Amino acid sequence: MATPHPALFLSRVERRYIQGDATLEILRGADLAVWPGEIVALIAPSGTGKSTLLHTAGLLERPDGGEVYVASQPTVALDDGGRTRLRRLEIGFVYQFHHLLADFSAQENVVLPQLIRGLPRREAERRAGELLSFLGLGERLHHRPAELSGGEQQRVAIARAVANAPRVLLADEPTGNLDPKTADHVFSTLIALVRASRLAAVIATHNLDLAARMDRCVTIRDGIIVPLD
Repeated sequence: MATPHPALFLSRVERRYIQGDATLEILRGADLAVWPGEIVALIAPSGTGKSTLLHTAGLLERPDGGEVYVASQPTVALDDGGRTRLRRLEIGFVYQFHHLLADFSAQENVVLPQLIRGLPRREAERRAGELLSFLGLGERLHHRPAELSGGEQQRVAIARAVANAPRVLLADEPTGNLDPKTADHVFSTLIALVRASRLAAVIATHNLDLAARMDRCVTIRDGIIVPLD
């Protein structure tokens, strides 16, 4: 049986910023491979490059060196349109704050990215309903964000992130705004969804209890990604 390729592969990635006369070296040849169905915890203090790594992996920033492969496709040489198309199809994002559209229902928030992709509305509504039901929100489809609890809002955000069946999920402190009990519930549904969908997930968190439930933990040290023992 052939060995599958990683869904996300960062190879010798460099990222630096110019501030006045100073150059800040954030990533200095970072390597990371994430396989389908694998959940990697990224645990790193503020200022070490966690957000830079997620933004580079998610094609929101272009690296200064190295290559980012998404579904085995090199991305550095793509123009902005190509990067946007690949990001829309293959990468889902979940942030600490849900960023749901307040005037739309839970289902409509999950339908919209599918319509942007070009799916027929009926198919998008069916898939949104299935995703939200899987996440325990089958009876909340037509509620607007203000009518949902914090945990319910974040589960809608997770459903929206995977609505277009991406191969990669990037999450930045997805339970950071939730109380411990709610965070545990949201994280459990996130893990179940990743496993069922065979997503490759990188989840940045400061919660060591949640990190321990992932497949492996990494950190950023001197601009390089290293295992966290």
